Amino acid sequence: MSRGTVAGWALRIVVSAHLAAIAGQPVFAGVYLSGDYDGLRWHAIGADVVTTLGYGQVITAIVVWVRLRQSRPFFATLALVAAETVQYFAGTAGALWLHLPLGVLTIAGLVIQFIAVWRWPLQPRAARDA
Repeated sequence: MSRGTVAGWALRIVVSAHLAAIAGQPVFAGVYLSGDYDGLRWHAIGADVVTTLGYGQVITAIVVWVRLRQSRPFFATLALVAAETVQYFAGTAGALWLHLPLGVLTIAGLVIQFIAVWRWPLQPRAARDA
């Protein structure tokens, strides 16, 4: 297995973990809104996990860019993580008018990215175009 292929698989794994973590966020928020105040604590912990995975995904996407000469995963991840960061701070500030719509958008964006990286070939662009 080439280093490029390893980088591609690493991105798939990180994006998959990121998607699994972010999928729990609306559940934890719903638990809180149902009256169980522990749900807010779990939502905050989940936000930290999602943010950490997002920044790890940026690093992985940089490796993919270097190894596979594919820049799209990096720029897509950068846009997604920027939105997640704004959403994180909107949530901590209590700006739910921004936090909730950005939550929906980031989940949708991550689902699209998940589909894209799993459909994407795992070889360098030069080898694919030859």
